[in-house]
Amino acid sequence: MKILVPVKRVVDYNVKIRVKSDETGVELANVKMSINPFDEIALEEAVRLKEAGTASEIIAVSIGPDKAQEQLRTALAMGADRAILVSTDKAIDLGGVEPLAVAKTLKSIAEKEGVDLIIMGKQSIDDDSNQTGQMLGALLDWPQGTFASELKLDGGKASVTREIDGGLETVSLTLPAIVTTDLRLNEPRYVKLPDIMKAKKKPLETLSEDDTGVSFAPRLEVVKVSTPPARSGGIKVDSVDALLDKLKNEAKVI
Repeated sequence: MKILVPVKRVVDYNVKIRVKSDETGVELANVKMSINPFDEIALEEAVRLKEAGTASEIIAVSIGPDKAQEQLRTALAMGADRAILVSTDKAIDLGGVEPLAVAKTLKSIAEKEGVDLIIMGKQSIDDDSNQTGQMLGALLDWPQGTFASELKLDGGKASVTREIDGGLETVSLTLPAIVTTDLRLNEPRYVKLPDIMKAKKKPLETLSEDDTGVSFAPRLEVVKVSTPPARSGGIKVDSVDALLDKLKNEAKVI
């Protein structure tokens, strides 16, 4: 079984986001970048499947600048067997490569590699679109299990327990399929130094936008990026009636 795991280069989740002074995007200069946390969870799940003897090969893929090789090397250190970078500078700016273009690119790679399962994060922490997995499922016409908190494989079937508003739902998918991961699926491992050294010798293929046959030309334009307004201080009321009056007539929430 071949598993494809897309990973995205994003600002590290511990970094406080700063907006550029001209409000054209987020400041990325001299900012620590990491693998999107949901993609780390997807990669960990794929590695566990390989360790259990269920999967034979894990391919990590990223769309981004050449610097994204760093994140792919981390993915290789975590346990991926090889990596593919679709190199483009369009992924640097906020709004970069849009979800539909990402889905089309992943479709091209999945078909070329002949993968049996795609495990990917449910969303990235920079744009929070939560669209790529669903779009990819539609383009490939594969079944999908989104927001997975548990994944079990049995023969040609995948059982996915997914988190919904009302609790948990379990769906059965016929492979090939797509699974998008939620936070409670697993806890990614720490990368050890020997694994980092081994990752340097693993193959990392670089493709161009033309190699995929997909245009990364944006369809949307980010007009302005601004920080949210500072929260104003609260007020105290001297009675329940006064509280209800403000909630009804000022806040208009009841």
